[in-house]
Amino acid sequence: MPRYALKIEYDGAPFKGWQRQNDLPSVQGAVEDALRKLQPDFDGISAAGRTDTGVHATAQVAHADMAAAWDPFRLSEALNYHLKPLPVCVLAAAEVADDWHARFSAVERRYLFRLVSRRAPLTHERGLVWRIKHELDVDAMQEAAGHLLGQHDFTTFRSTMCQAASPVKTLDEARIEHFDVPYGVECRFHFRARSFLHNQIRSFVGSLVQVGSGSWKPEDMKAALEARDRAACGPVCPPDGLYLAGVGYDDDPF
Repeated sequence: MPRYALKIEYDGAPFKGWQRQNDLPSVQGAVEDALRKLQPDFDGISAAGRTDTGVHATAQVAHADMAAAWDPFRLSEALNYHLKPLPVCVLAAAEVADDWHARFSAVERRYLFRLVSRRAPLTHERGLVWRIKHELDVDAMQEAAGHLLGQHDFTTFRSTMCQAASPVKTLDEARIEHFDVPYGVECRFHFRARSFLHNQIRSFVGSLVQVGSGSWKPEDMKAALEARDRAACGPVCPPDGLYLAGVGYDDDPF
């Protein structure tokens, strides 16, 4: 059975997360329903990671085993036809080796969190970014983010429902960029690691905003990290601005 890698983009707002659930809309369920239009006995897909309710993706990766060979372009076009009108699309498809795995072959994940600081409510990007009303000190947030780099016990920034075997992870990038938008400023938080804990990035951003707002000093982020205590985390931010923005492989199929 030929195996195909799929790069998938979606707006997570209408879904109860990536993972297939009985009687609830999910991104995985939508893609598998489209695949069953091409192959009625299709079993299921495996993804590089599970995103929560309301979380988006610009480059989720999954793989599917098909009973017959497909031209990758025709496969992506057929899936996109059957995914309409849902806010999900297959950006690219590629045939991969039988032992290639969207999750276990991945060597890094990249996440983006978008935040807009402006007084006026959002219209065009409502649900796609987190809006706050006040200005943020981006330099202070970047200084605080530096304390998160490297290998740490991230218990403070881990959901109590996290099922990972260990809270120890290595964060390779924590970078914040900002630029003017109409009547405000957009901040983009970039995080890169081999893997992440449940709610880790939303916990990071919520705590960094405490720094940017002046409620915390940059060194308070270090103290929160070293506390290894969930109670030391700042407020967890909403999912609206979070995107799975890339998955890295030693031999990228795309």
